[in-house]
Order: sequence, then structure tokens, then C-alpha cells
Amino acid sequence: MPKFLIEASYSPEGLRGLAHDRASGREAAIKDALAGVGGKLEGVYFALGEADVYALCDCPDHVTAAALSLAVSATGLVKTRTISLLTVAETDKALAMKLSYRAPGGSKAAKA
Repeated sequence: MPKFLIEASYSPEGLRGLAHDRASGREAAIKDALAGVGGKLEGVYFALGEADVYALCDCPDHVTAAALSLAVSATGLVKTRTISLLTVAETDKALAMKLSYRAPGGSKAAKA
């Protein structure tokens, strides 16, 4: 199953909801939402910095991950960014692919 890193930042109202629900309550909500679409939560990490929380999860496909992200962001309480992750094997497979690509403004195609 594809793996995703979801980065989220709470609005001020979302932070008040977090304080009410507690971190464990939000983790349970994320876990339930993922289970409802056939996904699985690997872990939730709260952070200091630009983002407030990171969730590492598996989703059946990219469309499901997008649906989850859109539903969460539509609340207006959380702004999300979903990052598709590749395994080492998937990255090696991508590196092994032969393709031809012409860079912008370039006159000839570069071989990769």
C-alpha cells in the first residue's frame, strides 16, 4: 500500500479543539478516518516549528489520500500537505527507468 506523510498545521480554533480533544484524541480520530477508507496509521508526531503535526500512514491509493486530505482541510481547522513517499526499492526502480527529456530552452534531449 502506498505510504504518505501528512503534514498539518492547526488554525487558532483548531488548536483550541486540540486542547479539548488532547493529542491522544486526535490520534484516535486520524486512525479512525484512515481505517474508514482502508488505510492504516503508522504514527502521529506533534512538532515544534512550521507544522504542528505529522502523520505517517498507508492509504490504498493516491485518490484516497487526496480525499482524506481534502476532507480534513475543508473543515478550515487544519491546513494539510500530503507527501507521497517511495520505498528504497521504488526509488531504485525509478532510477533504472530510461527516458528522454528535453530541458526547458534546451535544444536536445538529455538521456537519463
